[in-house]
Amino acid sequence: MDFHIRSLLDHQQYHDPELEAENLGISPESWPLFGQVWPSGQVLAHTMLTMELEGKRILEVGAGLALASLVVHRRGGDVTASDYHPLIPGFLAENLRLNDLGPINYQAAKWSDINDDLGLFDMIIGSDVIYEREQPAQLADFIDRHSADLVDVYIVDPNRPNRSKFCREMAELEYASQITCMNRVMNNGEAYKGSLLHFQRDDSRFNQ
Repeated sequence: MDFHIRSLLDHQQYHDPELEAENLGISPESWPLFGQVWPSGQVLAHTMLTMELEGKRILEVGAGLALASLVVHRRGGDVTASDYHPLIPGFLAENLRLNDLGPINYQAAKWSDINDDLGLFDMIIGSDVIYEREQPAQLADFIDRHSADLVDVYIVDPNRPNRSKFCREMAELEYASQITCMNRVMNNGEAYKGSLLHFQRDDSRFNQ
């Protein structure tokens, strides 16, 4: 699949005149992170090209420009992109327009907040989402709150130091795990080193 993606030209950009991002706890240093197509996001999007989607409700966490969600959406999947940067809805709307795609579900979601309106999902996906110290525990708890009885979780991680802690958090929540090496050469010729973390839990057998 080919996509035209609107992203930030200046990766050091910061523009928050109404203090929307600051009030959400987004620092000037992390402000522009949402507006870039990261290598792990490309790997996740490529993974979604062949993933079985039929009959599944899918959530992308920390979506940013939501390239993986766009892939799922173009394939006809029921996907919700989630993040909490205030500019993401505008970028998402423009990227849908640029690629002749209809509306997509988007939900502002901060992992540390309780959001009962978000609901439960059969598949939860994300890329490069555990780069800060507090994120492994927050993300694991968020995933657990929004997991259906039978759920598959796919996280593409560029071998961040927090990966082991996140895997331990998921194990404590009784998710089985599998790690697959995703090292490859990207389309731009640069080498990518990372892993696909696959977690699964099946509580449906207890509800029969």
